Amino acid sequence: MDTVSASAGAVFAAIDIGASSGRVIVGRTVPAQAGGAQGTVTLEVVHRFPNGVVESGGSLRWDFEGLLAEVLVGLAAAANAASVAGEQITSIGIDTWAVDYGLVNDAGDLVSQPFSYRDERTESAVARVHAALPPEQLYATTGLQFLPFNTLYQLASEPHLDGVQALLIPDLIAFFLTGERRTEATNASTTGLFDAVEGTWATALMAALELPSALFPPVIEPGEVTGRILPEIAQRTGLAVETLVVAVGSHDTASAVAAVPAVEPDFAYISSGTWSLVGVELDRPVLTPASQAANFTNERGVDGTIRYLRNVGGLWLLSECQREWAAAGQGPGLAELLAAAAALPAGGPQINCDDAQFIAPGRMPERIRAAARAGGQLLSEDPGAVARCIMDSLAAGYARTLADAERLAGRTIGTVHIVGGGSQNRLLCQLTADATGKPVVAGPVEATALGNVLVQARASGQVAGGLAQLRELVNGSLPLQRYEAAGVSAVS
Repeated sequence: MDTVSASAGAVFAAIDIGASSGRVIVGRTVPAQAGGAQGTVTLEVVHRFPNGVVESGGSLRWDFEGLLAEVLVGLAAAANAASVAGEQITSIGIDTWAVDYGLVNDAGDLVSQPFSYRDERTESAVARVHAALPPEQLYATTGLQFLPFNTLYQLASEPHLDGVQALLIPDLIAFFLTGERRTEATNASTTGLFDAVEGTWATALMAALELPSALFPPVIEPGEVTGRILPEIAQRTGLAVETLVVAVGSHDTASAVAAVPAVEPDFAYISSGTWSLVGVELDRPVLTPASQAANFTNERGVDGTIRYLRNVGGLWLLSECQREWAAAGQGPGLAELLAAAAALPAGGPQINCDDAQFIAPGRMPERIRAAARAGGQLLSEDPGAVARCIMDSLAAGYARTLADAERLAGRTIGTVHIVGGGSQNRLLCQLTADATGKPVVAGPVEATALGNVLVQARASGQVAGGLAQLRELVNGSLPLQRYEAAGVSAVS
């Protein structure tokens, strides 16, 4: 259970869904004790559920109806956990992955299950979009890293958009909870249709792509209220009818970065999970040709900050390998796998984890070995060797990306913070310190949920201050692991 400082008592529900799993978490702010002791925020996971793409009609889609059903089960568990303790949920915050959306008609019906960004339908749409809007023009407005699955390319693949609105996944969940249609800003900034300077929809880009002007609902910022839950949701979950849904950093990385426990201004962050989001926090976007050439993105953060980062390959490669090995009856456990990888010498094969060939699922060990061969390197079939290749390749990718961020943003990075699931991977953290030559602070694992809950708590008046104050609370209360480039690690 993660615990951070806070100032007063309230209870919040955080819906946190990633590309492979989801949780509903109860966050409690506990009043400060007499004698000056600090208060706390505790996180309690009340419901976990799997997530993943499903094949339907030759396409990869999300089972949104299944996800929503699990969310409601989780909210019922949250309401029950609060009730048993004599408490009541104050509000609900929702964060998920980015770029994907569902189409909702005028009657409020979801017209089909949302496509997954891992579907290959956008391949032909990229050229059509760039014929109407050259990449240079797109970047000068949106500052968004080119990824073939960005929302604008997905929308360009849709045969019909008349009479529907596009709701990004967290906004889609919020709509079915409240009946209100809104788009939260941090996720809006991942669509490729959001003005990075103005913080509003880039209507000229929509017009150039012949997208309906009202395709997306209005934008709201983290901390603003989306709406109250519908009576039928209250009845089904046991939540009070006055329970609010509050916008948080609905792009999970935005919530994670809000809870980075940095006390120094020159920090960098790596939100390490299925993907790795690697970058720095800025006051304004970097929209230069050099930034575009390096494929850096300028995404919105909490409090109007800019998350200047690149998407780097992530632990998806390792989890896909584990899935393949398990299906073949090999199935080494994660601890055993990483121990075997750590026992291997440095200087082994590396691949480009960012290569688009690794986006889709299936045959991952074979594809990794093929990529190594294409680079003139021999990688054995041994799972430990493949895992070490992935870890070395990720660490090298992190180091390259952070060096580029320093150069392009004119910043000098002092400390690298790794948050999320990857912060538990001691091998990856140590290799990152070695590759970057900078100290690495690992933790918290639950940064996304903490950021979600703390933004809700601040919106309700239970926590005060800006991002610096939120981060001080996290830093002062959680055990964090520090890794030095020299190979010496210590608890801070």
